[in-house]
Amino acid sequence: RGGSMAPGFRRPPAATALTLLLSIGVSAPVLLRGPAAARSAASLRAAALHVGEVHRLLTYIFLYEDLPSLACGAVVIWYFAGSFEKNVGTVKHCFLTSTFAILAALLYLLLEAFVSRLSEVEDAKGFLPVAFATLGVSTTRSRMKRSLVFGVRVPVVLVPWFLLCLAWFVPSSSLLSNLCGLLTGAVYGLGYCSCLDFSEPVASKLDQMLPFSLLRRIPGLRYIPGSSTERRAFESCKLIPTPGTYPTQSYHCSSPPALPASQ
Repeated sequence: RGGSMAPGFRRPPAATALTLLLSIGVSAPVLLRGPAAARSAASLRAAALHVGEVHRLLTYIFLYEDLPSLACGAVVIWYFAGSFEKNVGTVKHCFLTSTFAILAALLYLLLEAFVSRLSEVEDAKGFLPVAFATLGVSTTRSRMKRSLVFGVRVPVVLVPWFLLCLAWFVPSSSLLSNLCGLLTGAVYGLGYCSCLDFSEPVASKLDQMLPFSLLRRIPGLRYIPGSSTERRAFESCKLIPTPGTYPTQSYHCSSPPALPASQ
């Protein structure tokens, strides 16, 4: 019993694994045909939206042009998306991932029109804008004042900006789109987008509806419930061994020496 339950705690979160699979599926044709196919596939471009290709507002987060950027994107998805899904649940993770992607894309298109006049702007692609959005939510709502970064304690509010500078060196990364993602997450974290939130009872109901009811049945994946009570119960549950499962050791306690009769 212990051997069958222990691996369940190591299963990847369902939505995070699905995001990674979608990234591989969308990027595979681009990797085979070359970077030129990216502009005609799913990258975020204003010209494509003008002809009605609105799906690019979401599909760009799954697109990578080469293997190094795909490898970096996989690490980012596994770390940031996985942590965020464990904190908010699978349903809310899917909803907020789509919301952050679309809002960051709209802000990117708005700013691109002005920034492109000064310098060349990299096309928005990859999961990094959404990762910075989740980071913006976490830092704005964090109760900690300082965080440890590479052995140095820095204010929590400066951590996203420090990582934004590091993301500049990520292959095929757009600084403008990452900045838009960070601003989107910060605005949401400060409570200015409360209309996008839904309660935990609603999330619990969505857990039982399609497509989430199918997602939670996929073997090998871990579905995170929408209720915080269920998440805490799942995380804190302990494995109670059945009697006789583990070896026990008996200790012999010697009887105290007999006291003298006179005493």
